[in-house]
Amino acid sequence: MTSKVQSYALMGLEGVPVTVEADISRGLPSYEIVGLPDAAVKESRERVRSAVRNSGFSFPAHKITVNLAPAYVKKEGSAFDLPIAVCLLRSSGELQAEAGRTVFLGELALGGELRPVTGVLPALIAARDNGFSEFIVPKGNEREAGYIRGITVYATASLRQVVDHLSGAAPLSPVPPSPYPPSETGKRTGADLAFVKGQPVARRALEVAVAGGHNILFVGPPGSGKTMLARAIPSVLPDLSFEEALEITKIHSVAGVLGEEGIVVERPFRTPHHTATTVALCGGGNRVVHPGEISLAHGGVLFLDELPEYQRATLESLRQPLEDGVITVSRSGGSVTYPASFMLCAGMNPCPCGNYGSTRRRCTCTPTEIRRYRARISGPLLDRIDIQVEVDGVDYEALASDRTEEPSAEVKRRASAARRIQKQRFGSDQMTNSRMGEKELAEYCRLSSECEEIFRESFDRLRLSARARARILKVARTIADLAYSEEILPDHLYEAISYRTYGAGTDSV
Repeated sequence: MTSKVQSYALMGLEGVPVTVEADISRGLPSYEIVGLPDAAVKESRERVRSAVRNSGFSFPAHKITVNLAPAYVKKEGSAFDLPIAVCLLRSSGELQAEAGRTVFLGELALGGELRPVTGVLPALIAARDNGFSEFIVPKGNEREAGYIRGITVYATASLRQVVDHLSGAAPLSPVPPSPYPPSETGKRTGADLAFVKGQPVARRALEVAVAGGHNILFVGPPGSGKTMLARAIPSVLPDLSFEEALEITKIHSVAGVLGEEGIVVERPFRTPHHTATTVALCGGGNRVVHPGEISLAHGGVLFLDELPEYQRATLESLRQPLEDGVITVSRSGGSVTYPASFMLCAGMNPCPCGNYGSTRRRCTCTPTEIRRYRARISGPLLDRIDIQVEVDGVDYEALASDRTEEPSAEVKRRASAARRIQKQRFGSDQMTNSRMGEKELAEYCRLSSECEEIFRESFDRLRLSARARARILKVARTIADLAYSEEILPDHLYEAISYRTYGAGTDSV
């Protein structure tokens, strides 16, 4: 006897419907799974066999063939355990009820319990968009599934509960919608800018960067506050909208790093160590293409401390995502595109000893050593960093002063107001000034004749590239938004240009 049930597979963040078919026929007892399964899917034979028996059902001693269609789609992970078990029970006659267009996802323990799986949220969203409306998932994925509107989800703890629900013996109650945002307990807020003494230029640059989603680089000697400034960014980032939270949660769900809340409630702040490989940063794997750090930072911040210490090839891999906001990872098993629209924040010393340009310490490096150290950051990568700020150490009087600096809450209020202006301008929560294309630049970054003359002079004097020109215009537009100005004024342009003086003249491509 043959039966069918519905499940879903993921290719990156894209869902693909998978029909699970089971055929039980006469012949020598055997159990085969076909349809391009990976090792985890093949291992489901033993998990399903034990789970069915330990749930009080008989496992057929016949020739069993399970097909996962379409056959050209690679099936990965343990989420097919539950649909395979339900399909076998229907084929053997242990379950008389129809499964209809219910989508099943879940991993089975040997005792018949259901364990949570990764990628439930993007799979359910893709299935909903394809017309499916009823789902059965493990209890551990209940919170995650509750954030999806317009569907009916049943969360179960065991295979026995699934069978009882389908047969009508003990119907389950649908998962109630999860409120957003969830409880504030355990939310990360980051370091408060009130504790960052001095550094008015760096603080202002940080505010501009957050307001427009611009990439920023802090250059200065050790102990000047570069890392502390960067770690204060989460405390001034605008709050996530529900749509943004869902987009970010899809990536974290696939990566298996989703928290207990079942949804990402704060913008990501990823800080990979400088020993991170290119695969760790961009994503990949032997056969399964997992999202990397730059995709996990989507909608938030990627902080790279001690930038020149990263491998050159690893840094160069950032160039395309910084321009396009997505990354395509190709492996022998296929090609996957993940979102990668993040704000890059980086910190570095100006030289090997770290004291070049400092007014407080003497640099011991030779010019050749300084040039070689700075050459670790290529011109094309530096050209993609909108704001480049040089910071110096803070004197003792400023550090010991009782004067309270402006707190993060005030900076966040201004940055959020600028983001609201951009949302109204572009009609999207996820579009910021930093993502403007040539069409938007022509429409929203028109310059007066006075500003054009200022820009022309600076362009020649600083030997800027075409990309640098566009990025200066984007920063100037953000500065104007912070000032609630419809036009870019000379003061806004001067400030934006001042953020591009580090490394001026570097050849870029």
